[in-house]
Amino acid sequence: MARATALAAETELLPEPDKLDGFPSPRHTERLYGQTVAEQGFLDAFNSGRLHHAWIVTGPPGIGKATLAYRIARFLFAGDSERDMFGGSLDIDPATTAARLVANLAHPELLVLRRPYDFKTKKLKSEITVDEVRRLKGFLGMGAGEDWRVVIVDPVDELNANAANALLKSLEEPPKRTVFLLISSAPDRLLPTIRSRCRTLACTPLSDDALRKAVAQALNAADDAGAEAALPAGEEWQTLARLSEGSVRRFLLLHTAKGLDLHRKIAGAVALLPRIDWLPIHTLGDELASNAAEAKYELFFELLLGLLARLIRAAATGEGDPAEVKLATRLMPEDQLAAWAQLWETTVAEKASTEIYNLDRKSLILLTFQRLVQTSRGAAPA
Repeated sequence: MARATALAAETELLPEPDKLDGFPSPRHTERLYGQTVAEQGFLDAFNSGRLHHAWIVTGPPGIGKATLAYRIARFLFAGDSERDMFGGSLDIDPATTAARLVANLAHPELLVLRRPYDFKTKKLKSEITVDEVRRLKGFLGMGAGEDWRVVIVDPVDELNANAANALLKSLEEPPKRTVFLLISSAPDRLLPTIRSRCRTLACTPLSDDALRKAVAQALNAADDAGAEAALPAGEEWQTLARLSEGSVRRFLLLHTAKGLDLHRKIAGAVALLPRIDWLPIHTLGDELASNAAEAKYELFFELLLGLLARLIRAAATGEGDPAEVKLATRLMPEDQLAAWAQLWETTVAEKASTEIYNLDRKSLILLTFQRLVQTSRGAAPA
């Protein structure tokens, strides 16, 4: 226990993947909104007495997948009386020992695998390495008795090939009373052999009501870095909710990191196509290329890919925001829809390669806009 507490204290000083500055991480988030079906699916399996050992928690980024995983961990570590207190839900009093230990990553029966911090480069690695997954051997080798053990992989999408194969070995021969929670935004890209050994807890984008509650919770719990942002209302809320597409994380980024300004720059550049003004694009590339702009860089691609996806849907169906339908009709004739869909796929793949191989971010941004110009002129993206 002392070793786990010391490790947790050290971990608190390191940056966490996917944590928004100024807001609580998923392990510190008490309530989960909008994922009742996924929660009930796990509860039903638990109450049946035949709980499966491995689960993939799926859904788009920022909708509560990791929060659900930590809620499950708290639930499994709690005593029977603590579970019954809230009448058949995953809710556990945050003051309980189990809840506090999970929040601090100090529970001896909890192992979280995620991208490690590289002390040489002073930043997080671009993938979950096999050395991280090898920690499973010692963790699972310890006798757990009648207690539950929980392994959270956040996200499993970031395992490299060797790490994925190492994880598969543990999934094939799991110890008793061990639960794996694999968080994934792209389950179709996982090894089929991993998917076949897991059941699925499908999380979905939040409704407007659930999004409002989740955003209010995050703003109320924000530290000084995020506390200045009040809950938006009226037209501002509607715009943020539409752009966030049910993602709490994206909403908070849009609301607190000048995300609406970034959206306007992206939308303005796309609206000019097939013409383009390269000066503001270069300025934007310089702004997003630094390590300090990591969250804004991620938001840039979320917003750009989201806009392209909406435009492609609007061109195919004629439905959506009227301004976007009008733009899609002009940019994306029916015989060019496949090329635009290919551009979306290419952008996703190139971004992933840039992160894995630590390539220049500004070059990727410039290349992406060059491909937008080419595709809007009827040429296949290079």
